[in-house]
Amino acid sequence: MKLKSYSAHTHQGPHLQINEDDVEIDLINQLYIIFDGFGGSSIGDKAVQEIKQTIKNFYTKIGGDPDATLPFYFSQKYLIEGNALVNAMVYAHEELKNKNTKAEMNERGGASCIAVAQSENILTIVGTGNCSGFLYRNGHISQVMSPDNMEFLGQDEYLKHFLSMPMSGFGLFDDLHFKVSEVRIKEEDVLILLTDGVYSRLSPEEIKFTLERKRPSDGQKVKELFKLANSRGNMDNQSTILLQY
Repeated sequence: MKLKSYSAHTHQGPHLQINEDDVEIDLINQLYIIFDGFGGSSIGDKAVQEIKQTIKNFYTKIGGDPDATLPFYFSQKYLIEGNALVNAMVYAHEELKNKNTKAEMNERGGASCIAVAQSENILTIVGTGNCSGFLYRNGHISQVMSPDNMEFLGQDEYLKHFLSMPMSGFGLFDDLHFKVSEVRIKEEDVLILLTDGVYSRLSPEEIKFTLERKRPSDGQKVKELFKLANSRGNMDNQSTILLQY
């Protein structure tokens, strides 16, 4: 299954001067990652760059290699690429956690993330923290990776942007808490990954409506989502990856 088109955008948002979000599109290794960093200026953004580089270096060495050593995690439920991706993320967490241990509390950074590894027509999606992922197929939209944040404590869907504090993520706890999902993709499927600066102000139906519009390009659709979230008071960084199969 080939990727027909993609769009990846990240922006500091309407009010912040620093962007702690980031996106990564690696077409050669079929690896797609979205990050939402935290820790502040020159902390969260640097943590994201370190995490991203560690994941890429680790994954590209062992992803797709059936003889690779998987030192942190292995599940027979998932492909070798999925297991390699989890191991890469756990290793990145260990590296950041060790660095944070030596730093003062106000100098510690971290990040939420969704990472996607593709092998033929199967996507392995691994998430930690407060990013969200949706699959659009045949006129329907479904959440394939839910955020791990405080939303479940809230009763009012309208105020969910107040509850998007991450309950997991790189650098937060001794162990990396993550979710794994495998999706068998079909032609015309669209996978969209979003940080909370976008999804927390929007409903799945609004995301679906934007994806179904034929006139705008993929990039324009992403910018429309940013604009709509900003019109509702977004004050956070914003990032989105859109993959069209």
